Amino acid sequence: MLYWLLYEKLFPYFHPFRIFRYLTFRTAFASLTALLIALVIGPFVIEKLREFQIGQYIREEGPESHRKKSGTPTMGGVLIAIAILLPTLLWSDLSNPFVWIVMLSTLAFGAIGFADDYIKVVQRRNLGLRARAKTQLQVAVSCAIAAALVVLQQFHLFSTNLTVPFLKSWHPAMTWTWLGAVTHLGWLAFLPFVLFVVLVLVGSSNAVNLTDGLDGLAIGCTIISAGALTVLTYVSGHVVFADYLELQRMPLVGELTVFCGAMVGASIGFLWYNAHPAEIFMGDVGSLALGGAIATVAVIIRQELLLPFIGGIFVLEALSVMLQVGSYKLRKKRIFKMAPLHHHFELLGWKESKVIARFWIAALVFALFALTTLKLR
Repeated sequence: MLYWLLYEKLFPYFHPFRIFRYLTFRTAFASLTALLIALVIGPFVIEKLREFQIGQYIREEGPESHRKKSGTPTMGGVLIAIAILLPTLLWSDLSNPFVWIVMLSTLAFGAIGFADDYIKVVQRRNLGLRARAKTQLQVAVSCAIAAALVVLQQFHLFSTNLTVPFLKSWHPAMTWTWLGAVTHLGWLAFLPFVLFVVLVLVGSSNAVNLTDGLDGLAIGCTIISAGALTVLTYVSGHVVFADYLELQRMPLVGELTVFCGAMVGASIGFLWYNAHPAEIFMGDVGSLALGGAIATVAVIIRQELLLPFIGGIFVLEALSVMLQVGSYKLRKKRIFKMAPLHHHFELLGWKESKVIARFWIAALVFALFALTTLKLR
């Protein structure tokens, strides 16, 4: 909005407004705007959630130290969504289709989380949407995003070819051209791409959701992941850096740097209130929205295969749950004292603050490794 007004409309009359054309400038101000919004409206949101008695239910089988958190305002993801989307609307080029895809993805996954949280609050139990219904909604949103990207691919604005870490010249196509030719329905050729996008988006949103179990843990890891995505998005859309690093050149995706910057700022602002001891929890509305946003950006910039490192802690948390459930069903034995993984370390005697700090350090190591792959090719 500000880009359109100050640069596209007023720049011919006032040349200093040309600064708004620079992506780095708008990204920095989007981040600062998101941070300011989160800090300013945070107390209001917390007070309103308390007023409506929207408090977190703590499951009885969890660590004993968590019982005192019962009743802490939840659904703080509404604050995160506002702090991300408003600066993106203000500072990005809204004629860019990828900006709208990422914003709508964030809203859609956030809406699923909102419905889940609302049911939990109304029914006063730590269950929300049925697992099948929740998954079906996530799959539907993921399919819609994949379909939008396939349409853009037809206009040569997007490529379904993968970027493989460490391999600079191999970009495998995620299409079955023979299937489209045989059936005379060309869109079926993109079935592998659609299925892959569904796997990435559903997996990422649920992984962030599983990580959201300690004060500041998920949002701290999100800051690190969003920071890494900011760098990856910028270099993917920059003609000089993309050529130098031999990445797929996608000029339009650079605009998503503004969104990623806003995600960093909003996450830092939310952490101010979510740090131990938390005054507010993000709830599913926040974790699903953030997980969906991170995955959508990774898909658009063709860095899905780096996502396990960009969000390394999220992946470990999700794997710990899958291994625990699989082991118990097959062997009737547990691998961890409790899943997700952060609870395992709590039950080993680690203080909550120590678990959070050490997981942040691990998340930073993962993200730095992801960035090193840009040159190790």
